[in-house]
Amino acid sequence: MKWFEKFEQFIALPQLSKWFIISCIVGILSGLGSAALLASLEWATNWRESHLWIIALLPIAGFLSGWIYHRYGKKVEAGNNLLLEEIHNPKNIIPLRMAPMVLLGTDITHLFGGSAGREGTALQIAASLADQLTRIFRFKHAERRILLMAGISGGFASVFGTPLAGTIFGLEVLAIGTINHDALFPCLVAAVIGDRITLVLGLHHTVYRHAPLVPTVTPMGLISAIVAGAIFGIVAMIFAKLTHKISHLFKAKISYPPLRPAIGGTIVALSVWAMGSTKYIGLGIPTIVDTFNTQLPPWDFAAKIVLTALTLGAGFKGGEVTPLFFIGATLGNALSLILALPAPLLAGMGFVAVFGGAANTPIASTLMGIELFGLESGVFIAIACVMSYVFSGHAGIYSSQRIGSRKYPFMSMQEELKLPNHANNNSFDAEETIK
Repeated sequence: MKWFEKFEQFIALPQLSKWFIISCIVGILSGLGSAALLASLEWATNWRESHLWIIALLPIAGFLSGWIYHRYGKKVEAGNNLLLEEIHNPKNIIPLRMAPMVLLGTDITHLFGGSAGREGTALQIAASLADQLTRIFRFKHAERRILLMAGISGGFASVFGTPLAGTIFGLEVLAIGTINHDALFPCLVAAVIGDRITLVLGLHHTVYRHAPLVPTVTPMGLISAIVAGAIFGIVAMIFAKLTHKISHLFKAKISYPPLRPAIGGTIVALSVWAMGSTKYIGLGIPTIVDTFNTQLPPWDFAAKIVLTALTLGAGFKGGEVTPLFFIGATLGNALSLILALPAPLLAGMGFVAVFGGAANTPIASTLMGIELFGLESGVFIAIACVMSYVFSGHAGIYSSQRIGSRKYPFMSMQEELKLPNHANNNSFDAEETIK
């Protein structure tokens, strides 16, 4: 054994100290960005619900949002996919303008009645702010990649109040079936600090609790959890594919980008008017809370899928994850009519499992479920998240997410027989770890 291998922990201390400081800065920036987002979305949602006439202006708001990005935001329009591409193949520092533009675009979406989430916005704000540190510290490609991953973790943790899930999400979302551990420490620090910053600033996250005790694990309960997870995965796949399909359709049929959200906004506004309810637009948090307390109409999840896929596919800004929470929680609530598990438990399982299937992040979604709903429901949540991941196929809400390894072993073996060298599917080139 070489002498430095005996003292590798001490040799690593200077670099760990460096990354601790950098990650704290990333966490602070993430927390501040998420705090601004959460506060502005709360105001936008309350104002819209008090002045419902503003939904009629959604087409105009869509045109305005589309024009702003067409005129000033072409370099950052790819959003989360730009972040993933820069992590996979670092090239250019993410423009600082991404943060204010996506914040403004998301506020416009929610103020005027689009159906979208907030995670995408939080990730883009955090990562774009964090990437500015590259100019200061002159990071090389490997170090910059770690910086961006820490920003994603900080943004996710601070916007949802789930530091453990945020830590793993920043590592797991990059490639299906592959987790690179070189950024684990920076991601953890950024996630914890980001979450604490939002709390210190007085921003509180929605509390979800299911009333009845979690049932004892029985054969029928396990079968119900497996069936529910499979259904969650199929619905996650439908949502991802529908959103991409609508996006491709709008781009193919409408050449002038600002017209895409204008036309999509017209359809969404007319749909809200026809339904006579704002239940399926915005974040939908009141309905999510209701899934743990009462039986809801079994079609709620389908309505949210359509309006969210249309809103995001047409080009409005915002995230997918909170709508996925809505879709999963309402679907779980509906499945309680036919499965041998309590509605609140199934709602919690669906809450995280549909997200996990759509984002291909089963570990992060399982941790999120435990953080939000308690350790006692962990077995059922884990089963649902894993089954959702398996049944969602290789589709996902992030088109720049790569395939590190196939979900189904027999497919991997067949590919190895046909393609001796399939290293291009890997999410990372062999590069140095934290320096």
